[in-house]
Amino acid sequence: MIILDRVKDIVVKFTKNNIKLAIAESCTGGYISNAITNISGASKVFERGIICYSNNSKIDLLNVDLESINQHGAVSYTVAKQLAHNIRVLSNVDIGIGITGIAGPTGGTPEKPVGLVYIGFSTIDKSLVEKHQFDADRITFKVKILEKTLLVLQNFIK
Repeated sequence: MIILDRVKDIVVKFTKNNIKLAIAESCTGGYISNAITNISGASKVFERGIICYSNNSKIDLLNVDLESINQHGAVSYTVAKQLAHNIRVLSNVDIGIGITGIAGPTGGTPEKPVGLVYIGFSTIDKSLVEKHQFDADRITFKVKILEKTLLVLQNFIK
């Protein structure tokens, strides 16, 4: 199934089940939101997408704790979890998604190499943060994150 077919399937299932979502994107720069809004009817399930590329935007727009960024870094399990939770609560939706990573080719360190990404998911009942490492150029990196995000969303409702 090609990506847009997968997105359409999610939009249809979420519409049928009255599930709404919102996304806080850092390293993907709106790529996930763009894929969703390419589908007619997405407005029934997609409340908002916020690009929070800088640390200040994570703090100012999504109430990420400065101390978490200072202690763990913007690319971390903790920040992805806060992004997902806070976008869900601030948007009053069923699912919040928070994405933070290092697209490269610069910006990596031995502890946090280029291609590292954390994808957080938050519902009222639980949270999940996936850690992935992709060896890819910037665009392929975004595509791989989209694929991982869609996989979790597809499995949200069978």
